[in-house]
This record gives sequence, C-alpha cells and structure tokens, in this order.
Amino acid sequence: MAPKKAKRRQAAEGGGSSNVFSMFEQSQIQEYKEAFTVIDQNRDGIISKEDLRDTLAAMGSMNVKNEELEAMVKEASGPINFTVFLTMFGEKLKGADPEDAIMAAFKVLDPEATGTIKKDFLQEMLTTQCDRFTPEEIKNFFTAFPPDVAGNVDYKNVCYVITHGEEKEE
Repeated sequence: MAPKKAKRRQAAEGGGSSNVFSMFEQSQIQEYKEAFTVIDQNRDGIISKEDLRDTLAAMGSMNVKNEELEAMVKEASGPINFTVFLTMFGEKLKGADPEDAIMAAFKVLDPEATGTIKKDFLQEMLTTQCDRFTPEEIKNFFTAFPPDVAGNVDYKNVCYVITHGEEKEE
C-alpha cells in the first residue's frame, strides 16, 4: 500500500517535478534559492507580478509596464513557487551547451594550451565569425572578462561563468 500512496502524493504534487533538482548541483540549487528569496519580496513562497515589480524597482527599473510583468509571470504554467522557478531555469538552460563543449571550442583557439586567448584575436573572432558580436556586446564582454596586463583573456573563467553564472572563488 505504501508505494501507491507515494505515487498518489507525487501525482498530486505535480508529477515528477522533483527530478528538476537532479538537473543542478547542490551549490546551484542554493544560488537559485537565494535568488528566489530575493525576488519573493513578500515572502509568501510564490513569485507574483507585484514581487517582480518590487524587485525590478529595487534594481532601478521603475517604469516596467503591467503587460511586461504579466508576460513574465505567464511564462510559468501556474503559481511560481521554488520548484516551478527551478524548472523554468532548467528549461531555459536545456539548450545551453555544457561547460566541456564550450571549453573545447575555446581550446581550438589555444593551440599552446595556455588557458588564455589574446584579447585582440578573441575580439576579431567574436566580431567576424558566426553570430557576430556588436560593438556594445564586445564592450560588455571585456567589461565582464577584462584581459590581464599581457592582454590575455582567461577563457576557463569565461566558460565557468557562462555555465555557472558567476566567477569561481579562489
């Protein structure tokens, strides 16, 4: 009887949604939980349109239209609790390349395996190949990942930030 009860409870709680936790490392789940807590301004466990408005206002975006907030909330299939929030991030990240694939792409540009690429060469690649970066995107990229004094960009750090969202603590 116990297995049937467990299955019923799981179905009542939204099916197999708990497996979304297996998509992330524990440290990533903790980071998403912290972000969820910041956004859930009224601390009711659900992110609402008002929570989004308050969060965006705290970040300096005062003129967000009601329609924009409604569109954000409607991206979820129902109320945005933490599990739904995590599921939404999981769905957004599904199309993202894994860290090793991004690293392999950079390694092609680093035949000496130094872990760095010259800024000028990287800028040329980013502005002339495939999905070309705009001047503003280049500026933002090098603001986020400034080259060292020798003009080299640490692409291992770039890969880590792309896939994990922030710099490694050293």
